[in-house]
Amino acid sequence: MAIPANKTSKARKNSRRSAVWKLSAPALVECPQCHTRKLAHRVCPNCGYYDGKKVMTVKADKEEK
Repeated sequence: MAIPANKTSKARKNSRRSAVWKLSAPALVECPQCHTRKLAHRVCPNCGYYDGKKVMTVKADKEEK
């Protein structure tokens, strides 16, 4: 097993690990049915549509019936 010749400084160690700290916001798209923002390739939690088809009932739909 390799043994380091010199101590790794805190700045060098933390700069190597800094990529983990940088989080990006999730990519949101507009739902074509209700025009709310939703995650791509997922059922819209507001209206229950996916790919132009109603695939699930939403709590608001149940209250209307």
